Amino acid sequence: MINRVVLVGRLTRDVELRYTTSGAAVGSFTIAVNRQFTNANGERDTDFINAVIWRKSAENFANFTSKGSLVGIEGRIQTRNYENQQGQRVYVTEVVVDNFSLLESRAESEARRSQSGSNNTNNFGGGQQRSQGNFNSSSSQNPFGAPASSGNVFNGGSANSQSSNDPFGGGQEIDISDDDLPF
Repeated sequence: MINRVVLVGRLTRDVELRYTTSGAAVGSFTIAVNRQFTNANGERDTDFINAVIWRKSAENFANFTSKGSLVGIEGRIQTRNYENQQGQRVYVTEVVVDNFSLLESRAESEARRSQSGSNNTNNFGGGQQRSQGNFNSSSSQNPFGAPASSGNVFNGGSANSQSSNDPFGGGQEIDISDDDLPF
């Protein structure tokens, strides 16, 4: 049997971090994921998917993300049920997260937060521009020609922050819509 889920989307709210009576951290959150196709009005619908993450991963996830953060999560779908205070059976379906990836740099995240504070609008990934950057791994030679730094560093940003060694650069931003992407 296979039960694997991989999602990329934006957090709809800050992670709610709690602790069990035994001291295990548990974080719950909702991720907004755009559908690949458009509806009759030409707009993309969005699915809001509940997820839960446990232990040290939950603490790290809560510390490094906030509402609107672009994240990738991997896990499994779990369905559980319980009886509420009114005696009714409640069914819950959620993704239990095993791994996560932060998909935007801290600078992009802070810029988005300051921008959303001024105009207070949220676009959970639909039709927005993605900034370009280069990723340097800890190997001694970067295959893209630039010398690698120690550790994993993402230098996200605009044309102003691109180095002259960037083979994809030239100071121009690439205009790619979500429809052009294969995933």
